[in-house]
Amino acid sequence: MEHGLPTDAATYVLSFGRGRPHPPLLPNREDYVVDFDGPDDPAFPQNWPMRVRLYISVILAFTCISSTFDSAVFSPSMSAVAKEFDVSIEVAALASSVYIAGYAFGPLIWAPLSERHGRRLPIIVAMLGFGIFNTAVAVSKDLQTLIICRFFCGVFGSSPLINVAAIFADMYDNRTRGIAIALFANTVFLGPLVASCVGGFINKSYLGWRWTAYIPSFMGYTTCLLNLLFLRETYAPAILTSKATRMRQITGNWGIHSRQEQIELNLHDLVINNLGRPLQMLFKEPLIMAVTVYLSFVYGLLYCFLSAYSSIFQGVYAMSAGVSGLPMLSNVVGLLGATAYMIYVNKNYNTKLKANNNIPIPEWRLPPVIVGGVLFSAGLFWLGWTGFTRTIHWIVPTLSGLFTGAGLLMIFIQLFNYLIDTYLAYAASALAANTFCRSLVAAGFPLFSRQMFGNMGIQWAGTLLGCLAVALVPIPLAFLRYGKRLRLRSQFAPVLDKEYYQNKALQPINKRTLPLSSNTFAFSFANQRAVHTCELSNPILAAVQEHAHGNEKAPGVTKGHLCMSGIG
Repeated sequence: MEHGLPTDAATYVLSFGRGRPHPPLLPNREDYVVDFDGPDDPAFPQNWPMRVRLYISVILAFTCISSTFDSAVFSPSMSAVAKEFDVSIEVAALASSVYIAGYAFGPLIWAPLSERHGRRLPIIVAMLGFGIFNTAVAVSKDLQTLIICRFFCGVFGSSPLINVAAIFADMYDNRTRGIAIALFANTVFLGPLVASCVGGFINKSYLGWRWTAYIPSFMGYTTCLLNLLFLRETYAPAILTSKATRMRQITGNWGIHSRQEQIELNLHDLVINNLGRPLQMLFKEPLIMAVTVYLSFVYGLLYCFLSAYSSIFQGVYAMSAGVSGLPMLSNVVGLLGATAYMIYVNKNYNTKLKANNNIPIPEWRLPPVIVGGVLFSAGLFWLGWTGFTRTIHWIVPTLSGLFTGAGLLMIFIQLFNYLIDTYLAYAASALAANTFCRSLVAAGFPLFSRQMFGNMGIQWAGTLLGCLAVALVPIPLAFLRYGKRLRLRSQFAPVLDKEYYQNKALQPINKRTLPLSSNTFAFSFANQRAVHTCELSNPILAAVQEHAHGNEKAPGVTKGHLCMSGIG
Protein backbone atom coordinates (compact mmCIF):
# COMPACT_ATOMS: atom_id res chain seq x y z
CA MET A 1 0.00 0.00 0.00
CA GLU A 2 1.19 3.53 -0.81
CA HIS A 3 -0.80 6.49 0.56
CA GLY A 4 -3.64 4.04 1.25
CA LEU A 5 -3.77 2.74 -2.35
CA PRO A 6 -2.81 -0.69 -3.72
CA THR A 7 0.51 -0.64 -5.57
CA ASP A 8 -0.06 -3.70 -7.78
CA ALA A 9 -0.82 -2.14 -11.18
CA ALA A 10 -1.90 -5.51 -12.55
CA THR A 11 -4.84 -5.78 -10.19
CA TYR A 12 -5.72 -2.14 -9.59
CA VAL A 13 -5.99 0.84 -11.92
CA LEU A 14 -6.27 4.30 -10.41
CA SER A 15 -9.59 5.82 -11.40
CA PHE A 16 -10.34 9.50 -11.81
CA GLY A 17 -13.26 9.20 -9.36
CA ARG A 18 -17.05 9.11 -9.63
CA GLY A 19 -16.85 6.96 -12.73
CA ARG A 20 -15.25 9.65 -14.87
CA PRO A 21 -12.82 8.68 -17.66
CA HIS A 22 -9.23 9.85 -17.67
CA PRO A 23 -8.78 13.21 -19.44
CA PRO A 24 -6.63 13.33 -22.58
CA LEU A 25 -2.88 13.80 -22.20
CA LEU A 26 -1.30 17.19 -22.77
CA PRO A 27 -0.52 17.58 -26.49
CA ASN A 28 3.15 18.40 -25.89
CA ARG A 29 4.40 18.69 -22.34
CA GLU A 30 7.29 20.95 -23.34
CA ASP A 31 4.81 23.57 -24.57
CA TYR A 32 3.52 23.95 -21.00
CA VAL A 33 6.95 24.54 -19.45
CA VAL A 34 7.42 28.13 -18.24
CA ASP A 35 10.62 29.91 -19.26
CA PHE A 36 12.24 33.34 -19.33
CA ASP A 37 11.40 35.82 -22.10
CA GLY A 38 14.85 35.80 -23.66
CA PRO A 39 18.18 37.14 -22.40
CA ASP A 40 16.75 40.58 -21.54
CA ASP A 41 13.90 39.34 -19.35
CA PRO A 42 13.72 41.77 -16.38
CA ALA A 43 12.80 38.85 -14.11
CA PHE A 44 16.23 37.31 -14.65
CA PRO A 45 18.43 38.42 -11.68
CA GLN A 46 21.35 39.57 -13.83
CA ASN A 47 18.98 42.05 -15.50
CA TRP A 48 17.79 43.65 -12.26
CA PRO A 49 18.72 47.33 -11.73
CA MET A 50 22.19 47.68 -10.26
CA ARG A 51 20.86 49.56 -7.22
CA VAL A 52 18.64 46.57 -6.38
CA ARG A 53 21.52 44.14 -6.68
CA LEU A 54 23.74 46.41 -4.59
CA TYR A 55 21.37 46.78 -1.63
CA ILE A 56 20.74 43.03 -1.69
CA SER A 57 24.51 42.49 -1.71
CA VAL A 58 24.96 44.78 1.31
CA ILE A 59 22.28 42.89 3.27
CA LEU A 60 23.87 39.56 2.34
CA ALA A 61 27.33 40.81 3.30
CA PHE A 62 26.00 41.74 6.75
CA THR A 63 24.34 38.32 6.95
CA CYS A 64 27.67 36.59 6.23
CA ILE A 65 29.55 38.76 8.70
CA SER A 66 26.99 37.89 11.39
CA SER A 67 27.82 34.21 10.95
CA THR A 68 31.60 34.52 10.70
CA PHE A 69 31.69 37.08 13.52
CA ASP A 70 30.05 34.53 15.81
CA SER A 71 32.67 31.92 14.90
CA ALA A 72 35.38 33.88 16.74
CA VAL A 73 33.70 36.33 19.14
CA PHE A 74 33.41 33.57 21.74
CA SER A 75 37.13 32.73 21.76
CA PRO A 76 38.31 35.47 24.19
CA SER A 77 35.76 34.15 26.71
CA MET A 78 37.29 30.70 27.10
CA SER A 79 38.89 31.48 30.46
CA ALA A 80 35.68 32.94 31.86
CA VAL A 81 33.63 29.98 30.61
CA ALA A 82 36.15 27.50 32.04
CA LYS A 83 36.02 29.25 35.40
CA GLU A 84 32.22 29.43 35.55
CA PHE A 85 31.68 25.77 34.65
CA ASP A 86 34.79 24.51 36.48
CA VAL A 87 36.47 22.87 33.49
CA SER A 88 39.84 23.25 31.79
CA ILE A 89 40.38 25.82 29.06
CA GLU A 90 40.94 22.95 26.61
CA VAL A 91 37.42 21.65 27.29
CA ALA A 92 35.96 25.15 27.08
CA ALA A 93 37.69 25.56 23.70
CA LEU A 94 35.34 22.91 22.33
CA ALA A 95 32.71 25.65 22.17
CA SER A 96 34.75 27.32 19.43
CA SER A 97 35.67 24.11 17.63
CA VAL A 98 32.17 22.68 17.41
CA TYR A 99 30.90 25.91 15.86
CA ILE A 100 33.36 25.56 12.97
CA ALA A 101 32.50 21.84 12.74
CA GLY A 102 28.92 22.96 12.18
CA TYR A 103 30.17 24.71 9.05
CA ALA A 104 31.18 21.28 7.72
CA PHE A 105 27.85 19.54 8.32
CA GLY A 106 25.45 22.42 7.65
CA PRO A 107 25.89 22.27 3.85
CA LEU A 108 24.48 18.73 3.85
CA ILE A 109 21.16 20.36 4.81
CA TRP A 110 21.26 23.77 3.16
CA ALA A 111 22.70 22.79 -0.24
CA PRO A 112 19.87 20.44 -1.30
CA LEU A 113 17.29 22.74 0.29
CA SER A 114 18.58 25.65 -1.77
CA GLU A 115 18.51 23.55 -4.95
CA ARG A 116 14.92 22.53 -4.30
CA HIS A 117 13.35 25.67 -2.82
CA GLY A 118 15.68 28.48 -3.87
CA ARG A 119 18.14 30.69 -2.02
CA ARG A 120 15.79 32.93 -0.05
CA LEU A 121 14.03 30.41 2.20
CA PRO A 122 17.20 28.67 3.53
CA ILE A 123 18.76 32.01 4.49
CA ILE A 124 15.66 33.30 6.30
CA VAL A 125 15.07 30.04 8.17
CA ALA A 126 18.76 29.63 8.99
CA MET A 127 19.22 33.12 10.40
CA LEU A 128 16.15 32.67 12.60
CA GLY A 129 17.61 29.39 13.90
CA PHE A 130 20.99 31.08 14.25
CA GLY A 131 19.46 33.73 16.52
CA ILE A 132 17.52 31.19 18.58
CA PHE A 133 20.51 28.94 19.28
CA ASN A 134 22.72 31.90 20.15
CA THR A 135 20.09 32.96 22.66
CA ALA A 136 20.23 29.41 24.05
CA VAL A 137 24.02 29.73 24.38
CA ALA A 138 23.64 33.01 26.24
CA VAL A 139 21.25 31.54 28.83
CA SER A 140 22.88 28.09 29.09
CA LYS A 141 23.20 26.69 32.62
CA ASP A 142 25.78 23.98 31.90
CA LEU A 143 28.65 23.38 29.51
CA GLN A 144 26.90 20.54 27.66
CA THR A 145 24.05 22.81 26.62
CA LEU A 146 26.48 25.53 25.61
CA ILE A 147 28.57 23.22 23.40
CA ILE A 148 25.56 21.56 21.73
CA CYS A 149 23.93 24.92 21.00
CA ARG A 150 27.21 26.31 19.65
CA PHE A 151 27.34 23.40 17.20
CA PHE A 152 23.85 24.20 15.92
CA CYS A 153 24.81 27.87 15.71
CA GLY A 154 27.48 26.75 13.24
CA VAL A 155 25.05 24.50 11.35
CA PHE A 156 22.55 27.34 10.90
CA GLY A 157 25.31 29.90 10.36
CA SER A 158 26.70 27.89 7.44
CA SER A 159 23.65 28.65 5.29
CA PRO A 160 24.69 32.17 4.23
CA LEU A 161 28.23 30.96 3.52
CA ILE A 162 26.76 28.48 1.04
CA ASN A 163 23.97 30.54 -0.45
CA VAL A 164 25.44 34.05 -0.59
CA ALA A 165 28.17 33.02 -3.04
CA ALA A 166 25.47 31.32 -5.12
CA ILE A 167 23.28 34.44 -5.01
CA PHE A 168 26.19 36.58 -6.20
CA ALA A 169 26.69 34.12 -9.06
CA ASP A 170 22.97 34.42 -9.85
CA MET A 171 22.98 38.24 -9.87
CA TYR A 172 26.31 39.10 -11.51
CA ASP A 173 27.67 38.04 -14.88
CA ASN A 174 31.20 36.91 -15.66
CA ARG A 175 32.50 40.49 -15.95
CA THR A 176 31.48 41.56 -12.44
CA ARG A 177 31.27 38.25 -10.62
CA GLY A 178 34.95 38.33 -9.64
CA ILE A 179 34.44 41.55 -7.69
CA ALA A 180 31.30 40.13 -6.04
CA ILE A 181 33.16 36.99 -4.96
CA ALA A 182 35.94 39.20 -3.57
CA LEU A 183 33.30 40.96 -1.45
CA PHE A 184 32.03 37.58 -0.26
CA ALA A 185 35.54 36.40 0.63
CA ASN A 186 36.08 39.58 2.64
CA THR A 187 33.01 38.83 4.74
CA VAL A 188 34.31 35.30 5.43
CA PHE A 189 37.56 36.66 6.88
CA LEU A 190 36.45 40.04 8.20
CA GLY A 191 34.06 38.57 10.76
CA PRO A 192 36.62 36.48 12.72
CA LEU A 193 39.30 39.16 12.56
CA VAL A 194 37.04 41.86 14.00
CA ALA A 195 35.31 39.49 16.43
CA SER A 196 38.49 38.76 18.37
CA CYS A 197 38.85 42.42 19.31
CA VAL A 198 35.13 42.94 20.06
CA GLY A 199 34.87 39.72 22.08
CA GLY A 200 37.80 40.70 24.26
CA PHE A 201 36.27 44.06 25.17
CA ILE A 202 32.86 42.47 25.87
CA ASN A 203 34.35 39.76 28.07
CA LYS A 204 36.25 42.26 30.21
CA SER A 205 33.33 44.68 30.53
CA TYR A 206 30.45 44.55 32.99
CA LEU A 207 28.43 42.71 30.32
CA GLY A 208 30.37 39.46 30.73
CA TRP A 209 30.94 36.52 28.41
CA ARG A 210 27.25 35.76 27.85
CA TRP A 211 26.91 38.90 25.77
CA THR A 212 29.30 37.37 23.23
CA ALA A 213 26.29 35.16 22.44
CA TYR A 214 23.52 37.73 22.96
CA ILE A 215 24.99 40.14 20.41
CA PRO A 216 25.24 37.51 17.61
CA SER A 217 21.66 36.45 18.44
CA PHE A 218 20.48 40.04 17.88
CA MET A 219 22.45 40.10 14.63
CA GLY A 220 20.74 36.87 13.59
CA TYR A 221 17.24 38.19 14.27
CA THR A 222 18.07 41.46 12.47
CA THR A 223 19.43 39.74 9.36
CA CYS A 224 16.46 37.36 9.35
CA LEU A 225 14.10 40.36 9.28
CA LEU A 226 16.14 42.22 6.65
CA ASN A 227 16.23 39.20 4.36
CA LEU A 228 12.53 38.55 4.91
CA LEU A 229 11.67 42.12 3.89
CA PHE A 230 14.19 42.85 1.14
CA LEU A 231 15.79 39.69 -0.24
CA ARG A 232 14.38 38.59 -3.60
CA GLU A 233 14.63 35.08 -4.92
CA THR A 234 17.58 34.81 -7.33
CA TYR A 235 17.58 31.10 -8.17
CA ALA A 236 16.30 30.81 -11.75
CA PRO A 237 14.35 27.53 -11.33
CA ALA A 238 12.60 28.89 -8.21
CA ILE A 239 11.71 32.12 -10.05
CA LEU A 240 10.19 30.10 -12.88
CA THR A 241 8.26 27.96 -10.38
CA SER A 242 6.69 31.09 -8.88
CA LYS A 243 5.89 32.33 -12.38
CA ALA A 244 4.23 29.02 -13.25
CA THR A 245 2.17 29.13 -10.04
CA ARG A 246 0.87 32.62 -10.87
CA MET A 247 0.06 31.61 -14.44
CA ARG A 248 -1.91 28.58 -13.23
CA GLN A 249 -3.91 30.78 -10.89
CA ILE A 250 -4.63 33.37 -13.59
CA THR A 251 -5.41 31.03 -16.48
CA GLY A 252 -6.84 28.05 -14.62
CA ASN A 253 -4.66 25.84 -16.81
CA TRP A 254 -3.11 23.39 -14.35
CA GLY A 255 -0.82 21.90 -16.99
CA ILE A 256 1.46 24.95 -16.82
CA HIS A 257 4.56 24.14 -14.80
CA SER A 258 8.30 24.71 -14.45
CA ARG A 259 11.02 22.12 -14.84
CA GLN A 260 11.75 22.46 -11.14
CA GLU A 261 8.30 21.04 -10.39
CA GLN A 262 9.23 17.82 -12.18
CA ILE A 263 11.71 17.02 -9.41
CA GLU A 264 11.22 13.75 -7.56
CA LEU A 265 13.72 13.84 -4.73
CA ASN A 266 14.75 10.66 -2.99
CA LEU A 267 17.36 9.73 -0.41
CA HIS A 268 19.59 8.04 -2.97
CA ASP A 269 19.91 11.18 -5.10
CA LEU A 270 20.59 13.37 -2.07
CA VAL A 271 23.32 11.04 -0.79
CA ILE A 272 24.99 10.61 -4.20
CA ASN A 273 24.85 14.28 -5.20
CA ASN A 274 25.66 15.90 -1.86
CA LEU A 275 28.00 13.38 -0.26
CA GLY A 276 29.01 10.61 -2.65
CA ARG A 277 30.28 12.62 -5.60
CA PRO A 278 32.16 15.28 -3.56
CA LEU A 279 34.01 12.58 -1.63
CA GLN A 280 34.73 10.64 -4.81
CA MET A 281 36.14 13.76 -6.46
CA LEU A 282 38.21 14.57 -3.38
CA PHE A 283 40.06 11.25 -3.50
CA LYS A 284 40.18 10.77 -7.28
CA GLU A 285 41.09 14.29 -8.41
CA PRO A 286 44.67 15.38 -7.54
CA LEU A 287 43.75 19.01 -8.25
CA ILE A 288 40.95 19.00 -5.68
CA MET A 289 43.04 17.15 -3.11
CA ALA A 290 45.94 19.61 -3.40
CA VAL A 291 43.70 22.69 -3.32
CA THR A 292 41.84 21.28 -0.31
CA VAL A 293 45.09 20.72 1.61
CA TYR A 294 46.24 24.28 0.89
CA LEU A 295 42.94 25.98 1.72
CA SER A 296 42.42 23.84 4.83
CA PHE A 297 45.78 24.94 6.20
CA VAL A 298 45.20 28.62 5.38
CA TYR A 299 41.64 28.63 6.73
CA GLY A 300 42.73 26.80 9.89
CA LEU A 301 45.40 29.42 10.53
CA LEU A 302 42.71 32.10 10.53
CA TYR A 303 41.44 30.56 13.79
CA CYS A 304 44.95 29.74 14.97
CA PHE A 305 45.65 33.49 14.90
CA LEU A 306 43.14 33.92 17.73
CA SER A 307 45.49 32.03 20.06
CA ALA A 308 48.69 33.34 18.48
CA TYR A 309 47.80 37.00 18.89
CA SER A 310 46.59 36.36 22.42
CA SER A 311 49.89 34.64 23.32
CA ILE A 312 51.93 37.46 21.81
CA PHE A 313 50.07 40.61 22.80
CA GLN A 314 48.71 39.43 26.16
CA GLY A 315 51.51 37.07 27.16
CA VAL A 316 54.50 39.09 25.92
CA TYR A 317 53.28 42.68 25.75
CA ALA A 318 50.87 42.41 28.72
CA MET A 319 47.93 43.96 26.87
CA SER A 320 44.35 43.45 28.06
CA ALA A 321 42.05 41.00 26.31
CA GLY A 322 40.30 43.66 24.25
CA VAL A 323 43.39 45.68 23.36
CA SER A 324 45.30 42.52 22.38
CA GLY A 325 42.72 41.94 19.65
CA LEU A 326 43.36 45.31 18.01
CA PRO A 327 46.60 44.20 16.26
CA MET A 328 44.52 41.65 14.32
CA LEU A 329 42.94 44.57 12.49
CA SER A 330 46.19 44.86 10.52
CA ASN A 331 45.00 41.71 8.74
CA VAL A 332 41.86 43.63 7.76
CA VAL A 333 44.04 46.31 6.14
CA GLY A 334 45.84 43.51 4.29
CA LEU A 335 42.49 42.12 3.13
CA LEU A 336 41.43 45.49 1.75
CA GLY A 337 44.75 45.94 -0.04
CA ALA A 338 44.44 42.48 -1.56
CA THR A 339 40.87 43.27 -2.64
CA ALA A 340 42.10 46.30 -4.60
CA TYR A 341 44.79 44.12 -6.17
CA MET A 342 42.22 41.44 -7.07
CA ILE A 343 40.03 44.04 -8.81
CA TYR A 344 43.05 44.98 -10.92
CA VAL A 345 43.78 41.31 -11.62
CA ASN A 346 40.13 40.75 -12.58
CA LYS A 347 40.37 43.49 -15.24
CA ASN A 348 43.45 41.83 -16.74
CA TYR A 349 41.70 38.47 -16.60
CA ASN A 350 38.71 39.83 -18.53
CA THR A 351 41.06 41.27 -21.17
CA LYS A 352 42.76 37.89 -21.64
CA LEU A 353 39.39 36.15 -21.68
CA LYS A 354 38.10 38.41 -24.44
CA ALA A 355 41.29 37.94 -26.48
CA ASN A 356 40.87 34.16 -26.15
CA ASN A 357 37.33 34.12 -27.57
CA ASN A 358 35.83 33.94 -24.07
CA ILE A 359 37.49 30.57 -23.45
CA PRO A 360 38.79 30.54 -19.85
CA ILE A 361 42.08 28.86 -19.05
CA PRO A 362 42.00 27.84 -15.36
CA GLU A 363 45.74 28.38 -14.94
CA TRP A 364 45.25 32.12 -15.50
CA ARG A 365 43.95 32.25 -11.93
CA LEU A 366 47.19 31.00 -10.37
CA PRO A 367 49.79 33.83 -10.42
CA PRO A 368 48.08 35.75 -7.57
CA VAL A 369 48.04 32.50 -5.55
CA ILE A 370 51.83 32.33 -5.85
CA VAL A 371 52.16 35.96 -4.74
CA GLY A 372 49.72 35.36 -1.89
CA GLY A 373 51.56 32.22 -0.78
CA VAL A 374 54.87 34.08 -0.53
CA LEU A 375 53.27 36.97 1.39
CA PHE A 376 51.45 34.61 3.74
CA SER A 377 54.60 32.61 4.51
CA ALA A 378 56.65 35.76 5.07
CA GLY A 379 53.99 37.12 7.41
CA LEU A 380 54.10 33.99 9.58
CA PHE A 381 57.89 34.15 9.97
CA TRP A 382 57.63 37.88 10.64
CA LEU A 383 55.01 37.38 13.36
CA GLY A 384 56.91 34.58 15.10
CA TRP A 385 60.37 36.16 15.13
CA THR A 386 59.32 39.68 16.11
CA GLY A 387 56.61 38.86 18.64
CA PHE A 388 58.44 36.62 21.10
CA THR A 389 60.21 39.38 23.06
CA ARG A 390 59.26 42.78 24.47
CA THR A 391 62.56 44.25 23.29
CA ILE A 392 60.92 44.58 19.86
CA HIS A 393 58.19 47.22 19.69
CA TRP A 394 54.67 45.81 19.45
CA ILE A 395 54.01 47.59 16.16
CA VAL A 396 56.53 45.34 14.39
CA PRO A 397 54.66 42.02 14.86
CA THR A 398 51.42 43.92 14.30
CA LEU A 399 52.52 44.94 10.80
CA SER A 400 52.96 41.27 9.84
CA GLY A 401 49.18 41.18 9.49
CA LEU A 402 49.46 43.24 6.31
CA PHE A 403 51.18 40.27 4.67
CA THR A 404 49.13 37.46 6.22
CA GLY A 405 45.82 39.23 5.54
CA ALA A 406 46.67 39.96 1.91
CA GLY A 407 48.00 36.44 1.33
CA LEU A 408 44.95 34.90 2.95
CA LEU A 409 42.56 36.59 0.53
CA MET A 410 44.62 36.06 -2.62
CA ILE A 411 45.06 32.34 -1.95
CA PHE A 412 41.43 31.79 -1.04
CA ILE A 413 39.77 33.69 -3.90
CA GLN A 414 41.97 32.48 -6.72
CA LEU A 415 42.00 28.80 -5.73
CA PHE A 416 38.24 29.05 -5.27
CA ASN A 417 37.94 30.40 -8.84
CA TYR A 418 40.44 27.84 -10.11
CA LEU A 419 38.20 24.98 -9.00
CA ILE A 420 35.17 26.64 -10.60
CA ASP A 421 36.95 27.22 -13.92
CA THR A 422 38.34 23.69 -13.94
CA TYR A 423 35.24 21.68 -13.10
CA LEU A 424 32.40 23.92 -14.36
CA ALA A 425 29.25 21.81 -13.90
CA TYR A 426 30.95 19.78 -11.19
CA ALA A 427 32.30 22.87 -9.42
CA ALA A 428 29.61 22.66 -6.74
CA SER A 429 30.70 19.15 -5.80
CA ALA A 430 34.37 20.17 -5.86
CA LEU A 431 33.64 23.11 -3.55
CA ALA A 432 31.48 20.93 -1.30
CA ALA A 433 34.38 18.52 -0.76
CA ASN A 434 36.72 21.43 -0.12
CA THR A 435 34.39 23.16 2.34
CA PHE A 436 33.72 19.97 4.31
CA CYS A 437 37.42 19.20 4.80
CA ARG A 438 38.42 22.83 5.31
CA SER A 439 35.88 23.32 8.09
CA LEU A 440 36.81 20.10 9.89
CA VAL A 441 40.52 21.01 9.81
CA ALA A 442 39.81 24.54 11.03
CA ALA A 443 37.70 23.10 13.86
CA GLY A 444 40.78 21.31 15.18
CA PHE A 445 43.09 24.33 15.32
CA PRO A 446 41.60 25.98 18.45
CA LEU A 447 42.16 22.72 20.35
CA PHE A 448 45.96 22.72 20.04
CA SER A 449 47.11 26.18 18.94
CA ARG A 450 47.24 27.60 22.48
CA GLN A 451 49.39 24.71 23.71
CA MET A 452 51.59 24.87 20.60
CA PHE A 453 52.52 28.52 21.15
CA GLY A 454 52.90 27.96 24.89
CA ASN A 455 55.09 24.85 24.73
CA MET A 456 57.13 25.46 21.57
CA GLY A 457 57.58 29.17 22.10
CA ILE A 458 56.19 31.87 19.86
CA GLN A 459 59.20 32.05 17.56
CA TRP A 460 59.39 28.29 16.92
CA ALA A 461 55.63 27.87 16.57
CA GLY A 462 55.70 30.68 14.01
CA THR A 463 58.63 29.00 12.27
CA LEU A 464 56.78 25.69 12.08
CA LEU A 465 53.70 27.31 10.56
CA GLY A 466 55.85 29.38 8.20
CA CYS A 467 57.71 26.29 6.99
CA LEU A 468 54.42 24.50 6.33
CA ALA A 469 53.19 27.53 4.39
CA VAL A 470 56.41 27.56 2.32
CA ALA A 471 55.98 23.84 1.61
CA LEU A 472 52.56 24.58 0.09
CA VAL A 473 53.73 27.42 -2.19
CA PRO A 474 54.82 24.96 -4.95
CA ILE A 475 51.22 23.72 -5.36
CA PRO A 476 50.14 26.54 -7.73
CA LEU A 477 53.53 26.30 -9.47
CA ALA A 478 52.87 22.61 -10.09
CA PHE A 479 49.41 23.45 -11.42
CA LEU A 480 50.94 25.92 -13.89
CA ARG A 481 53.20 23.17 -15.23
CA TYR A 482 51.02 20.07 -14.95
CA GLY A 483 47.49 21.45 -14.54
CA LYS A 484 46.46 21.01 -18.17
CA ARG A 485 47.76 17.43 -18.21
CA LEU A 486 45.79 16.62 -15.05
CA ARG A 487 42.64 18.19 -16.50
CA LEU A 488 42.97 16.11 -19.66
CA ARG A 489 43.08 12.94 -17.54
CA SER A 490 40.17 13.96 -15.34
CA GLN A 491 36.76 12.37 -15.79
CA PHE A 492 35.09 15.45 -14.32
CA ALA A 493 36.91 18.39 -15.96
CA PRO A 494 35.88 19.24 -19.56
CA VAL A 495 38.61 20.34 -21.96
CA LEU A 496 38.43 24.10 -22.57
CA ASP A 497 41.75 25.02 -24.18
CA LYS A 498 41.77 27.20 -27.28
CA GLU A 499 43.80 24.81 -29.44
CA TYR A 500 41.20 22.12 -28.77
CA TYR A 501 38.57 24.17 -30.56
CA GLN A 502 40.88 25.10 -33.40
CA ASN A 503 41.42 21.43 -34.20
CA LYS A 504 37.94 20.05 -33.63
CA ALA A 505 34.58 21.10 -35.04
CA LEU A 506 32.06 22.10 -32.44
CA GLN A 507 29.05 19.91 -31.94
CA PRO A 508 25.61 21.30 -32.82
CA ILE A 509 23.72 22.78 -29.91
CA ASN A 510 20.25 21.64 -28.95
CA LYS A 511 18.25 24.87 -28.73
CA ARG A 512 15.83 23.22 -26.32
CA THR A 513 18.47 23.37 -23.61
CA LEU A 514 19.07 27.10 -24.05
CA PRO A 515 16.13 28.87 -22.41
CA LEU A 516 17.91 32.21 -21.94
CA SER A 517 20.20 32.74 -24.90
CA SER A 518 22.63 30.93 -27.15
CA ASN A 519 25.26 31.41 -24.44
CA THR A 520 23.32 29.59 -21.76
CA PHE A 521 23.26 25.91 -20.99
CA ALA A 522 20.77 24.27 -18.68
CA PHE A 523 22.54 21.86 -16.37
CA SER A 524 20.18 19.31 -14.87
CA PHE A 525 20.17 18.01 -11.33
CA ALA A 526 19.94 14.24 -11.03
CA ASN A 527 18.82 13.23 -14.51
CA GLN A 528 16.72 16.24 -15.53
CA ARG A 529 15.07 16.66 -12.14
CA ALA A 530 15.81 20.38 -11.90
CA VAL A 531 17.39 22.96 -14.12
CA HIS A 532 20.05 25.45 -13.14
CA THR A 533 21.29 27.91 -15.74
CA CYS A 534 24.96 28.76 -16.05
CA GLU A 535 26.24 31.30 -18.56
CA LEU A 536 28.90 29.86 -20.82
CA SER A 537 30.36 30.97 -24.11
CA ASN A 538 29.50 28.85 -27.15
CA PRO A 539 32.87 27.03 -27.30
CA ILE A 540 32.58 26.13 -23.64
CA LEU A 541 29.00 25.02 -24.16
CA ALA A 542 29.99 22.61 -26.89
CA ALA A 543 32.85 21.17 -24.88
CA VAL A 544 30.67 20.64 -21.84
CA GLN A 545 28.02 18.95 -23.98
CA GLU A 546 30.66 16.74 -25.53
CA HIS A 547 32.03 15.94 -22.08
CA ALA A 548 28.56 14.88 -20.99
CA HIS A 549 28.08 12.67 -24.05
CA GLY A 550 31.48 11.06 -23.77
CA ASN A 551 31.80 10.70 -20.04
CA GLU A 552 29.71 7.64 -19.26
CA LYS A 553 31.86 6.75 -16.25
CA ALA A 554 31.23 9.94 -14.34
CA PRO A 555 28.46 9.44 -11.78
CA GLY A 556 25.32 11.48 -12.28
CA VAL A 557 25.96 12.15 -15.99
CA THR A 558 23.36 11.23 -18.56
CA LYS A 559 23.44 11.84 -22.28
CA GLY A 560 23.61 15.57 -22.82
CA HIS A 561 23.15 16.50 -19.19
CA LEU A 562 25.43 17.36 -16.33
CA CYS A 563 24.53 17.15 -12.68
CA MET A 564 25.43 19.95 -10.31
CA SER A 565 25.06 19.70 -6.58
CA GLY A 566 26.54 20.53 -3.23
CA ILE A 567 27.47 24.07 -2.34
CA GLY A 568 26.05 26.66 -4.68
